[in-house]
Amino acid sequence: MILNFIRGFCMALADSVPGVSGGTIAFLLGFYDKFIDSLEQIMGKDKEKRKEAILFLLKIAGGWIIGMGGSVLVLASLFERNIYQISSLFLGLILFSIPLIIVEEKKVLKGHYQNLVFLVIGVALVVILSCINPVSGQGISVDVGSLNPGLCLYVFVAGAVAICAMVLPGISGSTLLLIFGLYIPIITSLKELMHLHFEYLPVLVIFGLGVLTGIALVIKAIKVSLKKYRSQMIYLIIGMMIGSLYAIVVGPTTLSVPQEQLTLSTFHIIFFLIGAVLVLGLQKLKMVGEKE
Repeated sequence: MILNFIRGFCMALADSVPGVSGGTIAFLLGFYDKFIDSLEQIMGKDKEKRKEAILFLLKIAGGWIIGMGGSVLVLASLFERNIYQISSLFLGLILFSIPLIIVEEKKVLKGHYQNLVFLVIGVALVVILSCINPVSGQGISVDVGSLNPGLCLYVFVAGAVAICAMVLPGISGSTLLLIFGLYIPIITSLKELMHLHFEYLPVLVIFGLGVLTGIALVIKAIKVSLKKYRSQMIYLIIGMMIGSLYAIVVGPTTLSVPQEQLTLSTFHIIFFLIGAVLVLGLQKLKMVGEKE
């Protein structure tokens, strides 16, 4: 229970930061396959597997909700004030994680070097998405007081697309919301709802329905791909993680008050090394999970 709560909490912290994916954390902690299987099984016909999947996801969801709530209420301002330190930390986290994943998946990577093209595709995909980011995510204005069918559909589709990214290691759902111009409106709506301003609830309900639809559409495809084409998928995931390094570097330009992207002069080596230490901690946590 505690382990899965921590897993969900870590995923939420990653999901709340543009440039970082909750799926990456799930992959690092070694429960990505189980996470994907559980999402698929809640829509399956096997009652026992569905019950087990629901219990597992509820434990993850508990930590995720607390983590996201903390991010919205407390950490958001911390990210704004210390974006270069946070960016340096996540650079260390991702950079030191990639070799560990390569070692862990060496059986499906070794001898399949023709699949390196998928690594290139993964890098290019994330970099392209990062390059089309509108500054500060203000591509569209969502007025909760004047929702119309067109805007409702837009929010619904954005939720479906964003969740697809959140479950894929390397692609940040928050980054996609920035591209859609919905990152700030959604975070603001969550914050206002937590202050009991229920006029923001309709936007979040529509977004949530989009998220559920996205899960229903994409999870089966991800599971089948990981089973039948694991080598290609792992190369793709590693590529997306490499590409996310660029997404983190340009992350400061997407804040509500845009700042310069991370440079050598604003890079913080101490926080970078803290990221490396966190990788070791995540590995220890993963070993605990494998013993359960």
